[in-house]
Amino acid sequence: MPDFVPVLKKEDIGKAVASMARNISADYVDRDLTVIGVLNGAFIFMADLVRHLSIPVEIDFVRVASYGAGIESSGRIQLTKDVETNIKGRNLLIVEDIIDTGLTLSYLTDHLKSFGPHSIKICTLIDKRERRKTKIHVDYAGHVIKKGYLVGYGLDHAEKYRNLPEIYHLKF
Repeated sequence: MPDFVPVLKKEDIGKAVASMARNISADYVDRDLTVIGVLNGAFIFMADLVRHLSIPVEIDFVRVASYGAGIESSGRIQLTKDVETNIKGRNLLIVEDIIDTGLTLSYLTDHLKSFGPHSIKICTLIDKRERRKTKIHVDYAGHVIKKGYLVGYGLDHAEKYRNLPEIYHLKF
């Protein structure tokens, strides 16, 4: 049975989400914004984030897989669900639960650029730089965490533990 070591409390997550939403709302006042959530992990974070925004937004989702049931990225990125709205000329905000190696976000950013958006920015709840393999610019980050295998608040291990209201380091 794995151990759960607390990393982020519910209150700390809520404060970070509200702060990022204020910054995003200020940056996009009087500008169109399409928020694109990366499934499955970002759905809880993104739901809370968009409820805090004070600007109108369009919402879409993509699904990209690289981990499977393992604890490290396979390095093979697979797009399993693409955007369904027209994003040509739009300002995009990619919302991700965690950025680890950066490979998925690098792949996804390049993919979305092919549709001709006006701009692309990245928002993540957790910017974890321990295993970063590619340079990726994160525009909005809730928390920078140095290391650990994290679960809860959308983050999973083999599709489990997403429903936990706080974030934990999973120790095997």
